[in-house]
Amino acid sequence: MARIGYTMEFDPKTSAKAMGSELHISPKKSREVGTAIKGMRIEVAQRYLEDVIGMKQAVPFKRHHEGSGHRKGPMATGRYPVKVAQAYLKILENVRSNAEYKGLEPDQMYIAHVATKRGRVIHGMRPRARGRGSPKNTETVNIEIILNEVR
Repeated sequence: MARIGYTMEFDPKTSAKAMGSELHISPKKSREVGTAIKGMRIEVAQRYLEDVIGMKQAVPFKRHHEGSGHRKGPMATGRYPVKVAQAYLKILENVRSNAEYKGLEPDQMYIAHVATKRGRVIHGMRPRARGRGSPKNTETVNIEIILNEVR
């Protein structure tokens, strides 16, 4: 596995960070979820992601929305990426515990930075007729979240 660093640095005294490496989720959906939760307070983001998992609230898809239907509310197109929301919830729990370990108050923090990067591709083959094979590749995603104190 390659060494992965953070794309942005904040003051370590007032911020906490966490990363999820090579998660087996969609890169396009993870980008849309990251855009939706950026700027939220951590408890609001956790509640929002739990509603997405329960399919009560949709995530607005702004870039990768081909074939998505219109959802009620202020968004035009949206979906319910359950697997991605579960991965983000785990990373948010991790960054919350990192903030508590550093002596910061996680309830007084907001999501200052979210970045999703494509990870390595896990190559696979699907056997086909007459001795051929079709590629069956699995995409992975690296997600980083940085919390910062509200001023």
